[in-house]
Amino acid sequence: MRFRNREEAGRMLAERLGHLWRGSAWVLALPRGGVPVGYEIARTLGLSLDVLVVRKLGVPWRPELGMGAIAEGGATYVNDEVLEYADLTLKDVRAVAKEEAREVERRVKLYRGERPLPDVHGQTVLLVDDGLATGGTARAAARAVRELEPRRLVLAVPVASAETAEALRREEVDEVVTLTEPVVLGAVGAWYEDFHEVDDEEVLALLAEHELSEAPAP
Repeated sequence: MRFRNREEAGRMLAERLGHLWRGSAWVLALPRGGVPVGYEIARTLGLSLDVLVVRKLGVPWRPELGMGAIAEGGATYVNDEVLEYADLTLKDVRAVAKEEAREVERRVKLYRGERPLPDVHGQTVLLVDDGLATGGTARAAARAVRELEPRRLVLAVPVASAETAEALRREEVDEVVTLTEPVVLGAVGAWYEDFHEVDDEEVLALLAEHELSEAPAP
């Protein structure tokens, strides 16, 4: 299964999520790539939409290799196997986390201003991204949401590594909903015909458009 773009994937995922939306629920999308997917889910199911900012913690000498992730509010995940492989310590992780926390703060202010995360206590939360490879950012995001005490936490992604999805089901969230779970994932972008880099302007435009659609008619 390949998707034309994130928007198509979001609409298809919304169909799979229909049984969860009845009642009070929030879509929290991971910027940047998760926002177009989350926007389509929220629009289709008539749900509220916001973002949850998360940053990968890259190995200092190989930034593309994630050794963990940090979410707004300070929730973190550390991959012990990568630390051992890269011969790094928790002190190294804290140094990288300190730098990435600044970027998390910048993006939070850009996307939400002074507005805090929504009050999701006792509600269903759909945590949305455009794909799930190693799952580091999803784990940090899930831990951040758990601190908000939702009634149910669902991770919704169009495509996910089968192994990673199963691990997240066991360890972090109440449910993982996907459209496809290949045993060999490769790059998430390979599952999309259009996997352009989503920029801040696109994120802000989608959030503004959704907010306008939720505004009461004059």
